[in-house]
Amino acid sequence: MTAARTSDLIASAASAASAVPAFNVITLEHAEAIVAGAERAGVPVLLQLSENAIGYHGGAVAPIALACAAVADAAAVPVAVHLDHVQDLALADRAIDDAARLGVSSIMVDAAALPYDENVGTTSRYARRARDAGLWVEAELGEVGGKDGAHAPGVRTDPGEAESFVAATGVDGLAVAVGSSHGMTSRDAALDLDLIARLAARVPVPLVLHGSSGVPDDVISAAVAAGIRKVNVGTALNIAFTGAVRERLGADASVTDPRKYLAPARSAVADAVAHLCLVIGGR
Repeated sequence: MTAARTSDLIASAASAASAVPAFNVITLEHAEAIVAGAERAGVPVLLQLSENAIGYHGGAVAPIALACAAVADAAAVPVAVHLDHVQDLALADRAIDDAARLGVSSIMVDAAALPYDENVGTTSRYARRARDAGLWVEAELGEVGGKDGAHAPGVRTDPGEAESFVAATGVDGLAVAVGSSHGMTSRDAALDLDLIARLAARVPVPLVLHGSSGVPDDVISAAVAAGIRKVNVGTALNIAFTGAVRERLGADASVTDPRKYLAPARSAVADAVAHLCLVIGGR
């Protein structure tokens, strides 16, 4: 199957009142596992490369992005490649210019840490460039996770401001702060489902939930029902991956071949992905 485009996957999910699962890739094993899990569930997915993941690979986008594109192209379900949380504008420039060759069909320009007016200015400028290059563009408004106070109402996304932000920037999707937090290893985040519904009613583009690893299954399902159309997952996969590596090495201290512990890690991630695909997009 030829690799899909993010815009098509999001549009299809929106028409079905469902959501696209978007999973973070760090290594080739992650990409292979995500596609294996998606194929098992029969659900389309996004392979996401964050700025941090690209930094882990020496700051070069091409090797890991091209690997993801190749895995997506060979998948038995629709799979698209997305660049996530790009804050480095030089990286955004390179990625937009080279997106077609890299097999990337969407980008998140993350200027959420800037004051509102600067966020609007930066996002609108890069959204125009990215859309001219044929990319689906995501941005963020509000504080999503990993930051002190991210669960406080004062840092959550305001529906009226979100509506104005989308109109001013021309983005295709909006990541919103509704109670989730990046990097959570427990699954007890309490989402504001009423806020999600109010945002969905005001904002004319699909809503994105970041930090979903910390959200219980039933709450993820409720968030999708309330209007979330893309659900990002990263930490949950790393928990599965690292747990399997620890178990394999703990069982046999003589193991030196990485394939002996990376294979069970890949399988564990595929299991987690298959489950989450059904929770997020299996409708």
